[in-house]
Amino acid sequence: MTNPLQFIQQVRAEVSKVTWPTRREVLLTTGMVFVLAALTALFFSLIDLGIRSGLAVVLGLFG
Repeated sequence: MTNPLQFIQQVRAEVSKVTWPTRREVLLTTGMVFVLAALTALFFSLIDLGIRSGLAVVLGLFG
């Protein structure tokens, strides 16, 4: 079992090895996430509309 002081020193040593992204990289990847989320939402909205319309036609024929 490591004592708390050694643990904190080890955590600091590991955190210093981390390569942090630049501001530009963060903004770029955040923008990409928003664009892809919007495209995915649009895609599934169109699929939903198609299924809903198809069901309305099928149910209209038999209703």
